[in-house]
Amino acid sequence: MPQFAYKALQPDGVAVEGLIEAPNRQEALRLVEGKALRPVRLGEAAGAAAGGAKAGAGWGRRLSLGGGNKISARTLENFTRLLSSLMAAGVPFSRALVIIQREAAEPAAKAKWKELHDLVIDGMPLSDAMARSPETFPRVYVAMVEAGEAGGFLDVVLAQIADFQAREKELKGKVATALMYPAILLVLALGVLIFLLVFFIPRFQLVFQGFNAELPLITQLIVGVSDAVRGYGLFLAAGLAVAGISARHWFRSPRGRRAWEGWILRVPTLGPLLAQFAMARFCRMLGTLLGAGVPLISALNVARRSIGNQILVDAVADSIDRVKEGKALGKSLAQNRALFPGAIVEMISVAEESGKLDAELLRIANTTEGDLDRQLKAVVALAEPVMLFVIAALIGTIFIGMVIPIFSLQDHIK
Repeated sequence: MPQFAYKALQPDGVAVEGLIEAPNRQEALRLVEGKALRPVRLGEAAGAAAGGAKAGAGWGRRLSLGGGNKISARTLENFTRLLSSLMAAGVPFSRALVIIQREAAEPAAKAKWKELHDLVIDGMPLSDAMARSPETFPRVYVAMVEAGEAGGFLDVVLAQIADFQAREKELKGKVATALMYPAILLVLALGVLIFLLVFFIPRFQLVFQGFNAELPLITQLIVGVSDAVRGYGLFLAAGLAVAGISARHWFRSPRGRRAWEGWILRVPTLGPLLAQFAMARFCRMLGTLLGAGVPLISALNVARRSIGNQILVDAVADSIDRVKEGKALGKSLAQNRALFPGAIVEMISVAEESGKLDAELLRIANTTEGDLDRQLKAVVALAEPVMLFVIAALIGTIFIGMVIPIFSLQDHIK
């Protein structure tokens, strides 16, 4: 009878590994679940290399089937929260995936969850299975799942991921609502501008040509823009489209992404906000891992991947190297002032000395997220009047450029 190697979670969250004899994988899974364990990996112990290669080919074929269907953010959030709830209620991991797959309403989601279930049952860790679908599971998501697997508290991490997704969704909703009115005004202003440049200003220009009057400089500029739009409008639109597509591809490349993320961090107001958000996410993940008993170096390596910004990830990697050399965590993080201000470093250093590092990191994360929420509300509130000012300046410039020649025409007639 074949043997199956498994890794599973005990009811207290501790990960265990072992061997079990069963006629097939389904029976082995049933036997593991019968021991009150939640399977994480299950695969044949004999012929692992050949089986792994065949499984890898099978995984590639499965993943190629649903690659074109994108899972919405709301569907992913519902999947994450439901999986966390089922695991917290003691439902075996594989059975929880089957339940979620059965309850999925969207065909794309049903296929993706089945794909995930098959990969896990074939012996792949959940984080690795998710990493094979980057269009569905972001890097931060996979890093947090990996942390949960490493610490044996996957249900807790999944609940945190769902909370993160809900907060980001709420934040995006607030920003979209606040900017909706200025965006509508901006679209209308652009429409009016195009109408003036293409249809009205050329006729306005004919009035002055009959009087041989010289147009003011601002009007000449407007007329020049009008001529360019009418004569080369299609070429300008095509050029902007090509430039936009090229820029998008460049920003998605590793070099372009690093350049973009580095520039964003230097933008006033926005850069510090993104750094604060990255720090809060890092502290929350590190505190959760340390509280679960994960060693410091391993916890740091996983937590740094949850930051999201590659520039800051590299900076934290340097700090991890200093910790490996035997230096204290607080002093090592102090070298990265863009991410960890002096006050935060002092808090971490004191907590490290008192042996309460995990609790302090979580407290720092909660405090920073609250402060970040207040700052974001202020930034969003400021964006509306700024956009209104820009629109008013645009319309006002066009209005002045049209009115000044009228007075010059009256003087010329007199």
